[in-house]
Amino acid sequence: MVNKFKNLSFSLFNKFLSHPTSSNTLEQFFRRNNVAVPKLDNLPNPYYPFEVAADDPCLRNDIILITSRFRAGSTLFWNLFRNIEGCTAYYEPFNERRWFDPESCGEFVDKTHIGVSDYWQEYQGMADLEQYYDEDWIRKDLMMDANSWQPQMKQYIKELIVRANGRPVFQFNRIDFRLPWFKKHFPNAKIIHLYRNPRDQFCSFLVDKKLMNKDDLQHTYKDAFYLHSWCEDLKKFYPFLDKQQTPHPYQQFYYLWKLSFLHGDKEASFSASLERIKAQPNEAVTSILKTLNLQIADNLINQIVDQNTGSTWQHYAEESWFSDHETQCEITLNQFFEKK
Repeated sequence: MVNKFKNLSFSLFNKFLSHPTSSNTLEQFFRRNNVAVPKLDNLPNPYYPFEVAADDPCLRNDIILITSRFRAGSTLFWNLFRNIEGCTAYYEPFNERRWFDPESCGEFVDKTHIGVSDYWQEYQGMADLEQYYDEDWIRKDLMMDANSWQPQMKQYIKELIVRANGRPVFQFNRIDFRLPWFKKHFPNAKIIHLYRNPRDQFCSFLVDKKLMNKDDLQHTYKDAFYLHSWCEDLKKFYPFLDKQQTPHPYQQFYYLWKLSFLHGDKEASFSASLERIKAQPNEAVTSILKTLNLQIADNLINQIVDQNTGSTWQHYAEESWFSDHETQCEITLNQFFEKK
């Protein structure tokens, strides 16, 4: 009976597709969507020349963008800038807690964010930003090239720039793959890329290490930092992120870590490791701030930067467990990026 129903369904569907109206509609659809847009330069209007205003806030040369994966020290760096006079540091503008909305941002503060009592102070009085914000930014269209069409995203960031008291500083965890777009629309911004030892960073992802131990991880992993949703969105660019091809959570994580590192290192003004910042906080922080014509007191650096540089991954699994997974990933990455 089931097979008979299936055959009937296929038969009806084939008749639908073979009908001239249906086939013509589908043909036109595919033709439209397969037409390549020609590359054009937007030449000046020969009748009414127009130039972008020199005071466009997106062209400011004092904008600072901090980019990193989750749990890599971006909150620490945001807190440093938050304590520098003349800077307005915005915490994770794309976060679904909508810091500009008192009704949705809540009061929870991660206890691992030392010295942080809130994330939303800089957004007070900006409830009208709701008209620009799109929660899809946290998990969709994570890959953006320079020509990606996101006028609403640009307007949202532009509003924050205009409303900043002093230099606008943005701490992002969701733009490593979008940096070409940011560089095009905010061409004079300085981009700081932060990264962390992937083994320690992964252990920081695990909210319950006893439950998600190395032996049961593939079956017990609970996603707290968008690992699955990011892989799902980016798999069309990097097929090995597909869960069917890479079911193990640490391999999924490692792929994203490495890809984020490659994108960030390529596009950023400069990169810094969390380990170096913690091992030599005064030297590392002062060096970065100097390139931005900023300074902060040494005693503030020591108050904000937790200098505990010890690795924790050894307590989770032996070195061979990590290296075996990482080696498999690197073999795939070498094949994928192999030069023709």
